[in-house]
Parts: sequence; structure tokens; C-alpha cells
Amino acid sequence: MSAPSPEGDAPIQDPGEVEPADVVAAYDSAARTAAVLPSGTPPLSGSDLIGGALPRRAPHAIFAGAAAIVVALALTTGTNLLLLAVAATIVAGVAVYAWSRVVEGPRRARDRSVTIAVTAAFITAVAPLVSVIYTVLGRGIARFDVPFFTESARNVVGAGGGAYHAIVGTLVITLVATVASVPIGIMAAVYLNEYGRGRLKSTLIFFVDVMTGIPSIVAGLFAFALFALFLGPGIRLGVMGAVALSVLMIPIVVRSTEEMLKVVPNGLRESAYALGVPKWRTVVKVVLPTAFAGIMTGVMVAVARVIGETAPLLITTGTFSTVNWNPFAGRMENLPVFSFSQYKNPGVPKAPYIDRAWAAALTLIVIVMVLNLIARLLYRRFGKEAR
Repeated sequence: MSAPSPEGDAPIQDPGEVEPADVVAAYDSAARTAAVLPSGTPPLSGSDLIGGALPRRAPHAIFAGAAAIVVALALTTGTNLLLLAVAATIVAGVAVYAWSRVVEGPRRARDRSVTIAVTAAFITAVAPLVSVIYTVLGRGIARFDVPFFTESARNVVGAGGGAYHAIVGTLVITLVATVASVPIGIMAAVYLNEYGRGRLKSTLIFFVDVMTGIPSIVAGLFAFALFALFLGPGIRLGVMGAVALSVLMIPIVVRSTEEMLKVVPNGLRESAYALGVPKWRTVVKVVLPTAFAGIMTGVMVAVARVIGETAPLLITTGTFSTVNWNPFAGRMENLPVFSFSQYKNPGVPKAPYIDRAWAAALTLIVIVMVLNLIARLLYRRFGKEAR
């Protein structure tokens, strides 16, 4: 506590009490403000310093009201729901901006506008995904039963049957493609990051980038032409589809693995070199284990990318309604081609074929989801150990 000094009005600071820095700064700011104000100006209140503010739930209430109006108009007038939603979002955003500008000022109003725009962009990006999942789940759940996973479509006309043969073909073709492409992709990435130098490295990176963007139909035509050159035209094999998928997988594995190898600290490599460890052993024992979690995540992403391809498999493997476990002997059905053929060439009545097509699409989505979950679990498990 301060007390007046005997000599005058200047207070004596108690040594035991020291004003905080923010309080001193506030006193100085208030003194400077009072110095420039005309005489007779009333003192500033707390509301003058802070400014007005909208109610906390005001923006939510405005958008909720807009949503209610959209639903009412859609039910009564039959207008397109999407157009109404876009128009209501724009009107509600303008209303929030105008209200905030009047109450809170232009700076806070711009901040709210940017928040609304970012949120609208996120919803726009997620809405198609939600719509696809909702549609496929609603249409495919009717045949998502035990016979669908245990029976094939051999000699099935109309209702009944399943996609067991297509599920087997999908897993076998994808497994063969993974076994063929993952070692090549990882070794190519190791060369580019650890050994490659000069023009050859730049050329290889260029071709990897080009392969990443090639259409899938080109990979299917390449595999078909390659096998037709040795086995004659008209050949259809499961391994042909695996080769086509490998062409699509290799550049993805190369790029993802290369990025993960770049993340490995150089200090780990230098420590191994200081102990006299050769470079190849450093790569095998230090670099690759450290980047293992990221590499496996990239591999799973590549598998999820190619497992739903239809065009290259339609050219290379054809359609087949019998279970075939041997990719080197005869045609082999897979889920994307099975769904396409059931939807494109339905029998009479159409309903059972359409139901099987939607159930196959749902099964494919479930497989991709499981692969992504496995990738996340591997990254959490081994990524923490690497860190």
C-alpha cells in the first residue's frame, strides 16, 4: 500500500508491494489518453474500451433460421434443395456480417465473414463424401448378407448368388500387385534419396511424376499389349490385372517413400558412419526402420488407390462368374468389374442385379476403409517408436 510522503503528494511505494507490469502500462496509457482529451470530456467506461459484441449464439441462430426456411420452402414449393441451401447460406452470411459490422465494427465483421467462408468450404468438400456413403449404404445394405459373401454368381439368374468370386479376385490381384510393386518402389526411393546424383536422378524423378498422373486405362492397355505380345491376342489373366495395377502403384510408393526418407534426420546417418557402418547397412538398419511407419502408410494409400480401379481390370482380367484362386490361369473377376457388369448388363428382373452392384460397391468401400484404418494403426504403433 502506498502512503503520502511528508514532503508532498508523491506516494511512497511500499517495498513489499510492486505493481505488476500490465497495471503500470494501463496507468500510463490512461494518463496519455487523458492528456490529449479536451477539458470537460467525461471519462471512458469499460464498454467504450471493449466495444460491443454479438450474443454468443447469434450466428448459430441466424443459420438455424435459414436452414428452417430452406426446409420449409423445399417441402412447400418443391424447389431444388441444393440451390436453396446455397442461397440461404449467402443470405445468412451477409446478415451476420451486417449485424457484426454495426455492433462490433468492420474488423470483427471481416473475421466472422472469413470464418463463415472457411466453414462453408469445408462443408462443401465433405458433403459429396457424405452423400456417396449415404447413397451406397442405403442401396447396398439390402444384399449385404451372408450369401453375398459365401456364394458366387455362377449359374445365377435373377435373385440369389453373391460376390464371393469377385472378392477373392480383388484380394488376389491386389496382393500380387502389392508384392510386385512395393519392393520396386521402395528400392527406387532409396536410390533417389540416398544414392542418386546429377542428371540421372532428375530424369528418374521426372518420369516418376509423369507416371503418377497417367490415366488408369493406359496402364491397362500397356499390360494387355505386353501379354498379347507373348501369349497372343485375346488373352485374359489375373496376373495381367496385377501388372496394370503395379504400374499405377509404383510411382505412388516411390514418392511417398522418398518423402519419408527425407524426414529421417541426417544425424542418424552420420552417427552410423562415425561408427564405421557401411552405407548400405546404415540404410537397411537405421534409415528404413526409422521411416517404416510412413512407408507403410504410403503403401496402404497406394493399395487403397488401385483396389477400386475398373478400366484396366476390365481390359486385362475380363468378367468371370466362377471362383479362381490362380492369377496365372484364366480370367479372374473382381469387385469393380463385377459391380460395373451387374449394373450395365442386368437381366430380367433388373432389381436383383442392381442390388448386387450396390452391395459390391459397399463392400469395396468397407475394404478401403479397413486398409486406411490399418495404415493409421501402423503409423501410431511404429511411428511412436521411431520418434
